[in-house]
Amino acid sequence: MRLAEIDRGDTLRHRMLIGMISRVSGMRLPDAARVAFYHHDFAGPALGAWVQKTMRGPSPWTISERELMAATVARWNACPFCVGAHSAVAVRGIDRAVTEAVLLDYRSAPISTRFRAALTFIEKMTLTPNLLTADDARAAFTDGLTVDELRDAAAVAAVFNVITRYANALEFAIPPDAEFDKAAGMLLRRGYS
Repeated sequence: MRLAEIDRGDTLRHRMLIGMISRVSGMRLPDAARVAFYHHDFAGPALGAWVQKTMRGPSPWTISERELMAATVARWNACPFCVGAHSAVAVRGIDRAVTEAVLLDYRSAPISTRFRAALTFIEKMTLTPNLLTADDARAAFTDGLTVDELRDAAAVAAVFNVITRYANALEFAIPPDAEFDKAAGMLLRRGYS
């Protein structure tokens, strides 16, 4: 359900801030940023810190690899906003053709065995979590993943399994590709919190 408060802001201060940021950036402030202003105590600091640590904190995965994991989780959860937003960041460090191949079918995409193993694990975690077992972790380790790599991939999947549902429930507006690209640059510079 689309909430008017997300479009315009829920307080006069937030309305002014959303308007100023939109004017300065030259684009409509994406809904993902707008919700941080809406009931700040609900989706603000805690969610922002979780996403920031997962997506920008120390990790054996690059920022682009984590962004591509997020976009892939979004694809599995049918969240066009998050697919567009996170693939726009991923292509800043991963070839666009590879990014598109992963989103189409990661099993046949030209990626490392390690990255494929991580996607296999988080696909099951996303689509059939009740079937995920220690054997799935062992299979990932057999394919070369380290404990840290598996933990961090699972963290990306966990946070984006929440965020994609949030974005879909609030019917985030889908901006044009040019705005996704512009927002990707800001996201790389400023991070998530």
